[in-house]
This record gives sequence, structure tokens and C-alpha cells, in this order.
Amino acid sequence: MGYYDEFDQNETNRTYRRKSKGTFKTVLSSIISGVVGGALVLGFTTYQDMNEPQQANVREEPASEALSSDSNVKTTEVSSKGNIADIAERLSPTIVGITNLQQTSNPFGRGESGDTAEAGTGTGVIFKKSGNEAFIVTNNHVIEGSQQIEVTLSNGEKVKAEIVGADALTDMAVLKISAENVTTVASFGDSSELRAGENVIAIGNPLGLEFSRTVTEGIISGTNREITIQTSEGEWALSVLQTDAAINPGNSGGPLINMSGEVIGINSLKISQDGVEGLGFSIPSNDVLSIVEQLMENGKVERPFLGVGLIDLSEVPGYFVRDNLKLPEEVTKGVVVGNLAGGSPADRAGLQEKDVIVALNDNEIENSSDLRKYLYTKTKVGDEIKVKFYRDGKEQTVTLKLTEKDVTGA
Repeated sequence: MGYYDEFDQNETNRTYRRKSKGTFKTVLSSIISGVVGGALVLGFTTYQDMNEPQQANVREEPASEALSSDSNVKTTEVSSKGNIADIAERLSPTIVGITNLQQTSNPFGRGESGDTAEAGTGTGVIFKKSGNEAFIVTNNHVIEGSQQIEVTLSNGEKVKAEIVGADALTDMAVLKISAENVTTVASFGDSSELRAGENVIAIGNPLGLEFSRTVTEGIISGTNREITIQTSEGEWALSVLQTDAAINPGNSGGPLINMSGEVIGINSLKISQDGVEGLGFSIPSNDVLSIVEQLMENGKVERPFLGVGLIDLSEVPGYFVRDNLKLPEEVTKGVVVGNLAGGSPADRAGLQEKDVIVALNDNEIENSSDLRKYLYTKTKVGDEIKVKFYRDGKEQTVTLKLTEKDVTGA
């Protein structure tokens, strides 16, 4: 099911999932509840069709040889550049429907235990065939929480799929199916070459499989956009392409395609509120390829692990900052350590609850999103970093060695 479904500007953020103990944790729990209850967010909707409303928060290299197809399958090539009908016809066999099946319980005691039912549908793109297996890229939120995944091919055949790897922060997932009926795979273009105003098309399954492989046309409305989303692993600033091509629930995981017939983005989310039209967003193909390669190789994206639960200082009431954190008046930005994972790099370095982190390697940290972005994009497992923080109003610095992330957090 999706982890950031439709909501508007007045809808509140979801409560942080952090465990705490003692007086400080009790106070923090109250702070978080109050802060989250009053926070405002810009609404997004995933392109995912649900049986019932689902509430939730929302590389700079060409395709490598590892993502190319074998000699028994051809990549899509459009001979008549710019002909939308030709592009759609040739890419159509690579577009699949994805059904997220989850177990249901029957309170009336009828039906067999463990039955599964459709929890949502989305779209995927076949991008690689190797031997007897074919691989599909889609959004993580399309398959998240599934007990089974069913893929509907262009010929209407339904096959079971396995998850090769998934990453909640980047909203990417790779699936594997039998290649028995796969004869064509999609090719990726270079998203870094895109300019605002270029024509694009989207192909997907809006509102479910009934309208499978619907084709819509639009333009690239903007490049290098950044959208902050809430994921099952915390807040993340997602780099996206903006398009006005019509995209609706069920399009999640489907391709955004240039006029050469190349996939230059994976459709992921849209702004959904009254008076707003044509604001859809796609994950750029260069970012997609970087993540897909890691998912194919490791089944996950390996990220460095600090081991702290975070609370934005801007969300902490002034009285708590004054009486408990005792920060100097000039310190107004940073993140408060809410808890620590035992044995984590932060724990071993001596960080404590109520410490306020203000910089990593002399790079100013304004909030938890800043910290995660720096940690996940500027450092790697095994690096040593300097952490500047305040404890009881006094500035301190420690050096710690990052390990691989192994739990939800930062």
C-alpha cells in the first residue's frame, strides 16, 4: 500500500515512531504529539488505486551493462522520432500492471484463514531480461506491505512476482518474474539532458487495470525539483522532474517517456488539492538507474548509520529549549537527539539524549532532513565524521566512525 496517499495542506503529519523512557522521553512524547498535531504539510497523492482510501504520509551515468538485456530480447527503439503513436505501440509490451495482495481477516469467521485480497494497484516497466528471468522497476509504495505481488502482462496474462529489492526513501523497487512471455524491454534515457518545455508522454494504469496502458501527453514543466515526503523510514527530500502530463491513481511506477521512446523518469507522486492541476512528479532516470543497480546487487541501498532518533529543534517549544536544553539564544536550528540505538556509532562516541546536533563535518544542520541528506549523500560506511553539538548549553565536538544502517532512523 502507499505510504503517502492523498491529503491536502490542512492535513497533519504523522506521529514520529520513537521509543523513549524516563522523564525526558515523557516530555519529548508530549512535544512530538503537540508538534505533529499542529504541523501543516503540502498534499501529495501517489498514483495508486486502492479499494478503500489509504492514509499515509508521502548517478549521473547512463544504463550500465548490468541493466542491459541479453541477446534474446531487444530494447525498444523508435524509428519515427516524435511519433507518439509509434512510441506508445512499441513500449506497450514493456508496461505491466502490478497488484499488491495482502492478507485479510474475516470477523464473521467465513472464508479460509490467510486469504489475500487486492490492497492496491500500480504500474511497472520491464527493463531487463536475463536468461529465464525478467526484471521490473516500480515504486516502493506500490508493493510495500504486500504478502503477494501479481503482475499483469500486456497480453493479459497474470504471473507471480518476487521482490528483488526495495528502498522506501527513494521510493524505488525491483521485481522479478518469469521471462517466458517477455520479448521486449524498455531503454532508459539521460534525464540530465532534459529541458523545461520538452514533450513527454506517460503510460500507465490509471484507476486500476481496467484502463491499462493509458497514454497521456505533456511537457517537462521543471527539472531539479525537490519535494519533501514522509516515508516509512522517515522524512526525505526527493529529487524529481515536474510534468503536466495527466497522471492519476494507478500510474505509480509507470514511465515518463521522451520523444525518442526512452524512459526518462518513473512517475511517483502529484500535488493534490483544490485548484491545483497538472503538477505531477517523476523520479529522474539517472537516479532510478543508480538505485536499481544497488537493489539488483544487494537487495537494498546501503547507507551509513549514525544511530539516533531525531527531533527538529524548530518543533520543540521555547520553554523546553530554555529550561531543559539551555541553548544560547543564537542557536535556533539543529536536531535534538531523542534516543540512541545501543552500540551505535553515536552511542559509542558518547552522544546523549537532549544533545542538540548543529553540524556534521562543519556543515550546518538545520533539521532532520538536512542531517539525513548529508549523511546519505556525502558520506559512506566506514567514514569518520565530526559531530558538533550542544549539551547543557555548551558546545562540544566528537568524532565517530559510521557503520552500515541496520535499523530505521538516521
